[in-house]
Amino acid sequence: MTPQWAIELRDAGLTLTAGAGPVNILHDVTLLVEQGQTVSVVGPSGSGKTTMLMLMAGLEQASTGLVRVAGLDLHGLHEDALARFRRAHLGIVFQSFHLIPTMTALENAALPLEFAHHPKARELAQTALEQVGLGHRRDHYPAQLSGGEQQRVALARAFAPRPRIILADEPTGNLDEATGQRVMELLFTMQAEEQTTLVLVTHDQNLARRCTRTVRMHSGRVEE
Repeated sequence: MTPQWAIELRDAGLTLTAGAGPVNILHDVTLLVEQGQTVSVVGPSGSGKTTMLMLMAGLEQASTGLVRVAGLDLHGLHEDALARFRRAHLGIVFQSFHLIPTMTALENAALPLEFAHHPKARELAQTALEQVGLGHRRDHYPAQLSGGEQQRVALARAFAPRPRIILADEPTGNLDEATGQRVMELLFTMQAEEQTTLVLVTHDQNLARRCTRTVRMHSGRVEE
């Protein structure tokens, strides 16, 4: 029986046009990720790690090859369809927290659910904040929170809709070591509880080893 891949990249390439001509960012990337698997992506800066994550999220369109995520072929989808796909299937955690400064922690965590018109958006967001230990900070704004607390709000926002897939791009990159470790404990705990597929871009080898599988990238290519 053929497995149902959560993420399926086959010979995916990305070429961008610059002033000096076309630039090949990704070359024939093939990566198959099973549902519930945790995969770390490592490699030097500029090797294509974040760009590959952008393909998975539908934030970049592959120039060649196949990108299928949660069973959906992303090729040629318009922006509205891609936005619906992200709301339905993905949680994304960035190095920069990307919280909206004029919204409280609860409002930030509820945002993807509000966009999806979920009838229990606030309730689910509150539950997610409690999972990350910030239920008591629900009415605080990002400027009133530490960096670690802001990243925990970002985790709550990613997990609140109970997505099938979490894409995390250097989620501890702006945190000190101790705070980063606490955030990653939360991330792996929530992933295990929900059996979410996790793809984690990181420079931290200790963090990479916590995943069930590690993929190395070099010069826009995947080296398993």
